[in-house]
Amino acid sequence: MKKALSFLILFVLGLNVLAQHNSKPNIIVILTDDHAVQSIGAYGSKYGATPNLDRLAKQGAVFNKAFVANSICGPSRAILLTGKYSHINGFKDNHDKFDASQDVFPKRLQAAGFQTAWVGKWHLLSYPQGFDYWNILPGQGQYYNPSFISMKGDTSRVEGYCTDVTTDIALSWLSKRDESRPFFMVVGEKAPHRTWMPDIQDLGKFDDVNFPLPANFYDSYNNRIAAAMQDMSVEKTMKIGYDLKMKSDPDNLASAFLARMNPDQKQKWNAYYDRIEEDFLKQKLTGKALTEWKFQRYMRDYYSTTLSLDRNIGKILDFLDQNNLAKNTIVVYTSDQGFYLGEHGWFDKRFMYEESMRTPFIIRYPGVIKPGTVSNQMVSNVDFAPTFLEAAGVAIPTPIQGRSMMPLLKNPKAIIRSSAYYHFYEYPGEHSVLKHFGIRTSRYKLIRFYDHKNFWELYDLQTDPHEMKNLYGQQKYQAITLDLKKQLKQLCVDNKDEEALKWLE
Repeated sequence: MKKALSFLILFVLGLNVLAQHNSKPNIIVILTDDHAVQSIGAYGSKYGATPNLDRLAKQGAVFNKAFVANSICGPSRAILLTGKYSHINGFKDNHDKFDASQDVFPKRLQAAGFQTAWVGKWHLLSYPQGFDYWNILPGQGQYYNPSFISMKGDTSRVEGYCTDVTTDIALSWLSKRDESRPFFMVVGEKAPHRTWMPDIQDLGKFDDVNFPLPANFYDSYNNRIAAAMQDMSVEKTMKIGYDLKMKSDPDNLASAFLARMNPDQKQKWNAYYDRIEEDFLKQKLTGKALTEWKFQRYMRDYYSTTLSLDRNIGKILDFLDQNNLAKNTIVVYTSDQGFYLGEHGWFDKRFMYEESMRTPFIIRYPGVIKPGTVSNQMVSNVDFAPTFLEAAGVAIPTPIQGRSMMPLLKNPKAIIRSSAYYHFYEYPGEHSVLKHFGIRTSRYKLIRFYDHKNFWELYDLQTDPHEMKNLYGQQKYQAITLDLKKQLKQLCVDNKDEEALKWLE
């Protein structure tokens, strides 16, 4: 009798634990690389490149004012994992090595019974910790027939296109998971990172589109020292061979990428780009004609690269539907930062200007977020970690610097922050962007460039959304500047950014 009673008690306790686990939402984060907000249909793009992302947006919420705290690949991921700014988590630029032994939020999800996984681009110069499963790209990874590093530390090459391969590995893990426990997964897609290599089936998909030049494509950078110093322009920096795949260019560093292709891939690739190059050489372009040809090629390759990305987002959403997981799974789509698509004449990121600092953030949370929600409230990628912890019913540790978005997800009118903090450290770096930090409020942006060159910039985003007029030093804005400096100093103090505090005077 006692044995039967003991068994019954254990059985009931087991059911209670199972019920608790099943009541917790699963979480999938699709984290892409350099996906510009302005290329996504849900954010107003007109080119039809993102039907599945747009579908996700209709089923959930689109955030128009989501920002990153450091617009560069590795540091952005470190901020997401820790809920702490770069100077606290220790990963300030891509030359650092992330200390994965620190308190990353997936470890707390693990302790709460979640199965955790990271697949695809990691880019933190260390191996993941806090994950039951991981399978990651070495460094930036390769678009064609990519290599993956397994949990055993061995590297193997997988045939196929990187976006497809990453998604397939992720879905394979989900298919084999313990279905009695909730899961958290990051699907780290490489696309659409430079050098924008589309899948074979997507080559030429935008060749009939004549992309309009951004209004400030030929920006003269008046009164903006850092903008004038950068090395990320389509005109001067973008390489005919490396970026735009023209083999006649002596600086054809992309040949190493082509060497990974199998004969069928290479034949189809060459058939397409050889035709483009033949036409290009006949034109003998110079000056603005050459610059604008480069812009069109860049845009066509960039958009074509996002097509596979969107298809694979569709595969993930379909998997959730087909396996009855959609109703209890939070799906987040975001990128490690924004990207320039010709604005200011640029590609790349790094700057605190809008196209770089602003990132896509789309979230579907059945039962919590009303479908079709559009939010204009401000959030930062430092807020992801506490949000996921609260959604999972896990206590948020005090050292986390971000703020949970849960109040905002439940009530679109709620406000969790009135400003966003930013700090970029990598100078000298690949694109010669000066070190800077600053504050972005609902209307203004104040930026402090420091160390190599020391100066301020101020923008009124209401009257100057493209950040063309540096207002710093104008008498009319003196009171606003003083108030923003006061707010910025308080952010530096609150966030314990001692390096920034030294440059505030």
